Amino acid sequence: MVLVALLATLGLGGGTAYAAAWSSSEKFATWSDNGYLVRNNIWGSGVGPQTIWANSYSSWGVWADHPDTGGVKSYPHSARPIDERISEIDTLTSEFDVSVPEGGAYATSYDIWVDDHGYEIMLWMNQHGPVGPIGSRVDTTEVGGHTWDVHRGSNGYNEVFSFVRHGDTNAATVDIKAVLDWIVQQGWFSAEESVHEVQFGFEITSSSGGMDFVSNRYSVTSE
Repeated sequence: MVLVALLATLGLGGGTAYAAAWSSSEKFATWSDNGYLVRNNIWGSGVGPQTIWANSYSSWGVWADHPDTGGVKSYPHSARPIDERISEIDTLTSEFDVSVPEGGAYATSYDIWVDDHGYEIMLWMNQHGPVGPIGSRVDTTEVGGHTWDVHRGSNGYNEVFSFVRHGDTNAATVDIKAVLDWIVQQGWFSAEESVHEVQFGFEITSSSGGMDFVSNRYSVTSE
């Protein structure tokens, strides 16, 4: 009975139970581990409850119960600060493995910030439900180990370049440096801009009834 009550309090009783090193239901809760930052990041309007848990920067997840309404409600993620110029980076790669629900509306995506928060590069690895990238499709390209439809737009604060993968995947390796070099070749920003942070997580629009989003494995390699 005590265990059941604890899981309910953590928001993990509706799905798989996880024995976590850290958990929180605070909107902007942050936990640091081995140079990474794990964040709950509930920032949208009309949100429901969301609890994040983590065993490490690599093994983490959320239980979220957001209503079936439009607009992104949250972006729980694990982030690796980089703070190096693109021209000085030899290698920037990442791998991941996730478990995502069959319902709801969401995208599993990287969010890469360049020039502090001047440019936002999103890599959509899978998506479900009525969700879509910002801006218009401007190209289709094969880069970084994947084939993408590339969208370019603005969220009102910064330029957004969204790479939407052809075909969903729950596990992959991505050559982020190759994607950044491709953007530089288009003239959209300079190779002298700095990569601030590589974030990876779940952009959740709706998950009514409570759903689990889990990162089974995630890492970023930079040299």
